[in-house]
Order: sequence, then C-alpha cells, then structure tokens
Amino acid sequence: MSRRLARWIRRTPRLRHRRDGQSIAYLLAFPALILWQWNHGFSLPLYALLLFLTLGVGVIHHNHTHLRMWHGRWANRITDVMITLCQGHPACVFWPTHVANHHRHKHGENDIARTYQFDEGDTNTLSGYLLHPFQAIGVLYPSIFAWAGRLRRHRPAVWRYCLLQYALWLGLWVTVLLIDIKKGMLFVILPQLHGLHWLLATNYLQHAHADGRQDSRRGAPSYDFARNFEGLVNPLLFNIGLHTAHHQHSRAHWSTLTRLHQQHYRDRVTPTLNERGLLPYMFRVFVLGTFFPRYRSAPLMPAPEPARKRGNIASTL
Repeated sequence: MSRRLARWIRRTPRLRHRRDGQSIAYLLAFPALILWQWNHGFSLPLYALLLFLTLGVGVIHHNHTHLRMWHGRWANRITDVMITLCQGHPACVFWPTHVANHHRHKHGENDIARTYQFDEGDTNTLSGYLLHPFQAIGVLYPSIFAWAGRLRRHRPAVWRYCLLQYALWLGLWVTVLLIDIKKGMLFVILPQLHGLHWLLATNYLQHAHADGRQDSRRGAPSYDFARNFEGLVNPLLFNIGLHTAHHQHSRAHWSTLTRLHQQHYRDRVTPTLNERGLLPYMFRVFVLGTFFPRYRSAPLMPAPEPARKRGNIASTL
C-alpha cells in the first residue's frame, strides 16, 4: 500500500514554484465569479473583481508561456486549456508574437509589436494607448497565420493542438450565446475582451517613449528599451511591472523579478523609465498630459528626419 501511495504521489502534478498557487487561485476564481453572477444576478463588486481577474489571467498566460507552471506535460496542457477558456483566446499564440518576436528584438526595428511603427510615430498619449491594441492586431495576426502555416508543414501535432484551442475558445463563445445571449455577453465575452485589450495595451505602457534602438548602434549595452512600474501592481499581478528584469531573464520565475530589478537593473535604466505606480503614471501621462504638456513623457529616441517630397528631390537634380 505504501508503494502504491508513493507512486501516486510521484505522479501527482507538482507546481514548479509554490508562488504559482496565486496563479491557480486566480484561474479558479475567474469562472467561479462568472457562474455565481450567472445564477444569482449582477453584482457590481464581484463584476469589478471579475474585470480585475481578466488582467491576472493575461499575466498568467504570459508567465506560463515563458516558464511552464507544472512539472508534467498533462498538467501544463490542462492549464493551457484553462487559460484559453478564461482569456477568450488561444494560449498558443503568445509564442510567435511575444517570445519569438518581442523578446528577441526588444522593441527594436525588427519587433513587429514596437509602438513607434505606426503613422503617429513615437507617441505616448491617451489616443495612442487606446488605438495600440487595434493596430497591434493588424500586424500580429499575419505573423500568427504564417507561424501556423509552418507548424502545419513541420509540426502537425502542435498545429492540431493549436486548432483545438481555437475550437475550445469559439465553442465557449457560441455555447454561452446560445444559452443566454445577454448573460453570455455581460459575464463572459465583454470581460474577456477587456482582458485582451489590457494584454495588448500593456506593450504600449511598457515601451512607449522607451529607446528601441539596438545596443550595437551605441557600442554599449542599454536597458532603456522598457519602462518599469513599482508599487501594488506587482504583488497583485505577478511582478508584471518589472519589465527590464523580465526581458533580461525571460526564463526566470516571476517571483524572482523583484530581487533582479532591485539588484541589477533599477539603477541602470534612465530614471524616467522607473515609475512608482501604474495608475499614477496613467493618470499623469494620459489624463493630465492631454491638457498640460509638462505632465507628458519625453521620447528617448530622436525624431526621424522628415522624408523629402518627391518634387523637392526632382528640383535638386
């Protein structure tokens, strides 16, 4: 009997880090809040908590992509499914858009998610923040389609696994809408869209007006490609504000980022890229900065030279 118990214990999934108990609590609380309100009616405090948890699910998705949460394949796959159903989008797409792109190029010219590539240029404004998720979708999804095509040709099993996640997501939306369209929109789809907005807009918060130039251009390492947020956002959302340390140690567990930030990176980035808190920063830059220029952030990259008009070029020949 003791041998059987020992074998069962060895086969039981184990978290890689005990702090991920917080992640599991968020993933379980999210559907519980939906089900309670679905059956008992709308509650403003619970709905506000639900909207907050959509942010947490996005950060859990991010962390789980970088470092799988469990010792054991099936436990990690079940977590993928939970993230897909809670977030309202397949968990697999974070790999081509974030790990293979954003972390590789660090907001540089080859980063398809860089904030300064669009018509408005290197901005850090309320309109830029609100528009960025929609602009990002337009450049990220072609990359996802190309990646899926490569998977289909070279790794068909992984491709089918991604298709399963798409089927689960779309199946969830269809099911809740067929059961009750109003409740499905209010308690499932709208909160998930809120979370997806933050998932995409976070890139703007962390990188707008940061320095996306490659280190080799200046001959010395630079850590000014990201903005860091200290304060309450980090214990609540898994140290997501400590972005420089995360970029430099993408496989480090999120719980170690506080130490890495304090010991190695806080004093090595431009001071304006270390913010005391996320919400005070957003209020200062996006609200006050809309009306008062002194509250706006300053770009760390020089403005690009304006392109000459074709007529002016012709007149010089």
